[in-house]
Amino acid sequence: MLSTPTRPDRAGTRFTPAQWGLLSVLAGNMLIDALEVSVALVALPSIGDDLGLATAGLQWVVSGFAVGFGGLLLFGGRLVAIHGRRPVYLAALLVFAAASLAGAPATSAALLIATRFVKGFCAALTAPTGFAIIASVFPEGPARRGALSVYSLFGASGFSAGLLLSGALTELSWRWTFAFPAPVALLLFGAALRLIPRDEPGAGAKAPRRYDAAGALALTGAMLALVAALTCGAGRGWDAPGTVVLFVLAALLAAVFVRVELSAPEPLLRLDLLRHGPLLRSALGAGALNGSYLGLLLVVTLRMQRQAGHGPWFTGLAFLPAAAPLAVTALLSGRLVARFGPPRLIAAGAASATLGYALYAAGDQQSYVRDLLPTLVLVGVAFVLAFTAFHVQATSSVAPADQPAAGGLYQTCVQLGAAVMTALCAAVLPSGQRPVLYLITAVGLLGLVVALRGLAPGRVARGAAQKSPEDER
Repeated sequence: MLSTPTRPDRAGTRFTPAQWGLLSVLAGNMLIDALEVSVALVALPSIGDDLGLATAGLQWVVSGFAVGFGGLLLFGGRLVAIHGRRPVYLAALLVFAAASLAGAPATSAALLIATRFVKGFCAALTAPTGFAIIASVFPEGPARRGALSVYSLFGASGFSAGLLLSGALTELSWRWTFAFPAPVALLLFGAALRLIPRDEPGAGAKAPRRYDAAGALALTGAMLALVAALTCGAGRGWDAPGTVVLFVLAALLAAVFVRVELSAPEPLLRLDLLRHGPLLRSALGAGALNGSYLGLLLVVTLRMQRQAGHGPWFTGLAFLPAAAPLAVTALLSGRLVARFGPPRLIAAGAASATLGYALYAAGDQQSYVRDLLPTLVLVGVAFVLAFTAFHVQATSSVAPADQPAAGGLYQTCVQLGAAVMTALCAAVLPSGQRPVLYLITAVGLLGLVVALRGLAPGRVARGAAQKSPEDER
């Protein structure tokens, strides 16, 4: 959901005007990528009322973006490797703007969800490419660390900004929440056209020349089929023929993806990375934290606006105690990781989130201050402690040559957690709010169990020595 914040460095802010301009473009795009999920969450009740969508179908507005992002992230990296950073980044900005303009006036759920999927794919192209552009333009050392700090700060702030922006715009119309990124993306495109440098000649000479489209289609299809199966199960029953067929299709496509990646000469994903313990624990733990958090926000959004009668603006403000802490502390997170090591921070964060979910599930959910606020604060603490630590543990514990692949696998799992949990929560919600809160708590507990496995003495010692690349001198 968010990229890894880095340690600030005063020397790193001494950029040339051209560097500041480039960094502003990249950070601005990172901001709109990050807020795409939160702007949709607050607007969900209004979208459902306007388009006649039940909860099971409404969750596609969130999970469609997550599937586009996670399912095509690895493929997006291959496109960048083959065609270059500049042309792919510029094309993604234009397509993102077009999808925003097409989705805002949509009168059918299918068109709106399709545009969300496309925007997710665009985010999969621009978010990691921004890091690569910074690495190519800013020299290693204080300058690069400073640039990455600014870039990551905007990413960390995006979710909070999206809550407030969506709360304000949805009071007018939910359509404005999907339209406003279009002019922003076009302005960024105009600036990027002048500021993003052309790739150096021969930069892609050693890049893979095969797209592995079969692998990309199989992975994305498996994710779509799984979310569709959960949606179908909620509406038609878990033993309905359509539901069973979709679950079988998801399993078959996942098997096809594994088969393709094992046999492809240039696979999108090296499956041997799945045997790397720290990477796997980070992917599972971050997927559990991200998914459970979005599931909670989905449930609370619908309850606050449909049952308690609160408006979108109040809802956006109410969620800030969970979203704002990460943005406020983003520039300190690298120091936390260096001081305590990823395994300890991840375990503490998972425990904090699980406690928050359990407290809300055990209460009567009637009072914001008494019931919801403590949960949101605890979840906010969980992200402050764990999210950067997840990323550092996932990437810094593998060989430098494997770090891009490890980062892609990690981010794919983060988005898969978001897609599956929003679909699961929407499927269970008709049974009552308490069962879905128990589900969210169980997923948080699963993340805690995974985190505790990383606290073995040898693993903690290795984890304490891990630093993000930006923190190394």
